[in-house]
Formats: sequence, C-alpha cells, structure tokens
Amino acid sequence: MSAATTETTTAGLREGAFGNASALSCRECGNQIDLGPHYACPECFGPLEVAYDFPAVTREEIEAGPRNIWRYKALLPVPADIEQSPNTEPGFTRLLDAKNLAKELGVEKIWVKDDSTNPTNSFKDRVVACALSAARELGAKVFACPSTGNLANAVAAAGARAGIPTAVFIPSNLEQPKQVNSAVFTDNLIAVDGNYDDVNKLAQEIAAEEDGWAFVNVNVRPFYAEGSKTLGFEIAEQLGWRLPDQIVIPVASGSQLTKVDKAFKELIKLGLVEEKPYRIFGAQATGCNPVATAFKAGVDAIRPVKPDTIAKSLAIGNPADGIYVLDATRSSGGAVEEVTDDEIRAAIVLLARTEGIFTETAGGTTLAVTKKLVETGALDPSLETVIINTGHGLKTLDAVSGIVGPRATIAPNYDSFEEAGLSRA
Repeated sequence: MSAATTETTTAGLREGAFGNASALSCRECGNQIDLGPHYACPECFGPLEVAYDFPAVTREEIEAGPRNIWRYKALLPVPADIEQSPNTEPGFTRLLDAKNLAKELGVEKIWVKDDSTNPTNSFKDRVVACALSAARELGAKVFACPSTGNLANAVAAAGARAGIPTAVFIPSNLEQPKQVNSAVFTDNLIAVDGNYDDVNKLAQEIAAEEDGWAFVNVNVRPFYAEGSKTLGFEIAEQLGWRLPDQIVIPVASGSQLTKVDKAFKELIKLGLVEEKPYRIFGAQATGCNPVATAFKAGVDAIRPVKPDTIAKSLAIGNPADGIYVLDATRSSGGAVEEVTDDEIRAAIVLLARTEGIFTETAGGTTLAVTKKLVETGALDPSLETVIINTGHGLKTLDAVSGIVGPRATIAPNYDSFEEAGLSRA
C-alpha cells in the first residue's frame, strides 16, 4: 500500500513506517523515546539504537524473500512494502569458500564475505538503503552524509534512484576514484579542507540548522546503522543457518562490528540459529588505531587520533561506536588488532592472487589483521573463520599501483619473450 493511501499516526508517520521497530533506546541508560529523527538520548545524551517488538519469524519466510537485504525486512526498521520504494536493492552478496587463502594462511576454513559486488561496490549500500527508507518516511527534503568515500558513493546513487536531492561531504584529500564515483551520481559533492572528523562536525552543524536534511549517519543514524545487521543475517543464512566460530571485521566508526554482533544475538533470540560461542575481532590501521590502542591498554576510554593511513575508509579518529567495539570483542573473547600500511598493501595483493578478489584498503586491513592474528596465536586456525571484504579495490588503486605492474616489457616476438626468461616450462 502506498504512503498516499495509508492512514498516518498521531506523530505524522504512516502506520508501519518503521516496520517492527518499537522505539529508539539509549545504549547507555536504557531510556526509550518515540521513533523519529533523533540520535542522542534526551536524558543522558547517550547514543540511540532501534528497539523492536519482533513477531515470530521463520527461516522459510526469509528464504522466500527477494535476494537482497529486504528478505530480512521483518528484522529491520523498514515498512512491509519497502520493495515498492525505488532503492538500489543491495545485499545477498557471495560468501566465498576461500580454500587457496586458507592454505596460504595455514587455517582450516576461512570464508570471505565479499561486499564489493553491491551496487556501488561497497557494504555502505546496505546501511544507506535503511537510511533512505527512514528519510523517505520522515519526509526529508535532502539526503546527505559526511563520508570517507564509500558512503558518499552510496548516498549519491541511492538518492538518484529515489529521486531525492543529495548532498555529500568528503575530505578534500579523498582518493580520486571515490570522488568521481560520487560526482557521477550527484552535482552536489562538497570537498572540505580537513579530515573526516572535521567533515562530520560540519554535518552535525548543518543538520541542526537546516530543516528537512536527513544526514544518514547523523540525525537518522539509528536507522542507518541497522543496515549493517544484514551482513550478519546473510553470513548465518549462507552458512546453513549457523554462526561462524570467528569473524574479523574492519573498524571505522565501529558500527558495522557492533551491528553484526547484534544480528547474531537477534538470530539466536528468534530461534533462527543455534546458540553457540563466537569470537569477534576488529581490524584497524596503525595510522588510525584508537580502538586497538584502547583494547591493548585494557582501558574503556577511546583517545581520538589524527588519521594518517592509506586506509582512508577506516580513517575515523574519533569513532562513535569505539567503546561498544571494545565491549563486543572483549565479551566474545576476541581482540582489536592493527597493521601497517605496508601490511595492508601486501594483503590486498594476497587476496587478489589467492582468490581473485580485488579489495580496497579496508579489506586489506581486515585480511592483514587476520594474518597477524593467526601468526600471534590470537585466532584459532582450527576454527571456522569469516572475514568481511567491505569494498572494491578499483576505488583505492593508488594503494597498490606502486607495488604491482608489468613483470617485463618486451618486443612483439618470441625471441624477446625467451630472452626475458618468461617461460614457465
């Protein structure tokens, strides 16, 4: 049923605008408020997340749904008719049994959840789809975001698909491919002199002053963040409705890691998977490692840092969900580890040459951390492990352009080929 023919609630929202979501709940004090464009608790200023009143949900009902994230719509803050709203329909990406990589790492079983095949080639299409639904239901006039790149791509494309004006704000030193990948979808790409934290602060100021602007990771952040749960839902379903023993997830704001953990817990609560222990590991770059530093120091406070790394999509020096990443990794028996830019570059090449997956720097960080965890004994090589590849390497070509290239340059004849010693026979 369309919004035009659906009765609205007293709050001005149509009935079922947010599906089975029941309230926004403070992650610190537990206070609950009505669903709406809010992201901070009015009582303690803690962050808000979506709470639900879930109905009974079966595996069969989910499996009968579309091959995208809307197969899990009953578990997301979206209306039952979400498929009727123009969106990029992300999700249900492949879970690759990485046998060559497993042999190289010396582990029994490792899977790569490859989100590089989403519509704009990153996992951000998932979270943006949920944010777009919320923005539409709330009557937003502009769909916007501060971004380290992938989110800008996803917001610009989703807004174009939905016919909503967009505005995306990025650090001015962002990789050129990511700038082009946003500008092709929107004429309102704004480069800001500063790092991501500066851009995010500007977005918060604009959101407070401008009426009708829906910043996906600011004033509709609780709805946006729920999209990351679909990674956890898909991994469990693709494993035959079971949870992995270990999972390694990149950490930028930390939202993806905490929401995958939330997804696993919801699946257990709903009886869709069997309860079992699982360990969560977070991956950061040494040039932006506030959560890894706090984890290793055994403290709860996250000390902001100034990012300096090739992994720009992870370059958030003051991560909003950092303390919750510490909670999730510690309580599960996992860890948060960091790797250098050189280790990231090497891991990008390793994944490409073992499994044919070209990952961007965030995925390189995740694999490099996985390798380090195996080598240090923190990750059990005998247990089933999943790693998440969040984006495509074509977005960060500069990261590896200096370490890969032609093996040789030869004349167009066999003698030149033979003289260069290129035969593998």
